[in-house]
Amino acid sequence: MKFVLNYETMWHDTDAHRLVRPSALLVYMQETSNRHVASVGMTLDELRDKKELAFILSKIRIDIHRRPAAFEKISVETWTVEPKGFSSVRCFRILSGDEVIAECDSTWALVDTAEKKLHKFEETGYAFENEEGLSLRAPSRTRVPSGIILEKIANRPILYSDLDYNMHMNNTRYPDMLCDYMPMEDVDRISGITLSYLKEAAYGKTVSVYGAKSDGCYYFRTANESGEICLEAVIAVK
Repeated sequence: MKFVLNYETMWHDTDAHRLVRPSALLVYMQETSNRHVASVGMTLDELRDKKELAFILSKIRIDIHRRPAAFEKISVETWTVEPKGFSSVRCFRILSGDEVIAECDSTWALVDTAEKKLHKFEETGYAFENEEGLSLRAPSRTRVPSGIILEKIANRPILYSDLDYNMHMNNTRYPDMLCDYMPMEDVDRISGITLSYLKEAAYGKTVSVYGAKSDGCYYFRTANESGEICLEAVIAVK
């Protein structure tokens, strides 16, 4: 069953062209997800504090048909798909009136924060009414095509403004970080984003950012100081 929240987009969520930034779209979607979770049981903070469990995002992909402007009234729908093993898919749709302006699916795991072990979703006690998933244009994989060489773009420190409760870079911050390394005119033409989160980027550390462009897509990878890959991403432009 779909859970829906209505918003009016904020001026401070828009960029130089007065359109809502891709990262802010993720925020609207995940805030809706947080309220959905709370509506069928405990909040995410209560889940962590009482059961020492947390939802960890492993992959998210988004089709962006149109970015909304400031003060535009939007509705955000979210729903879950039947979980398989230790992973669960959650879908989103953003509408402006009857117009679908963005669609998204995301894959999550449930982790014991103390023992770092995976748990099945049934152990949370949440009772979601599952629905069918989405068919998206954004690529399901972030694999770099053969022959494409990712070149180092920057060293990026993980700072206070990046952080979530776990002292790692919040997943919603990544699109803004990657857009920083794209020409403004291509940011305006983003039609799809796929992000694979492989390892947390911790506060006070520095990640190396690598990237390349080919056939209308930007490919990105970040790695920590030990050389472990933190993120792989594909951003498609029209």
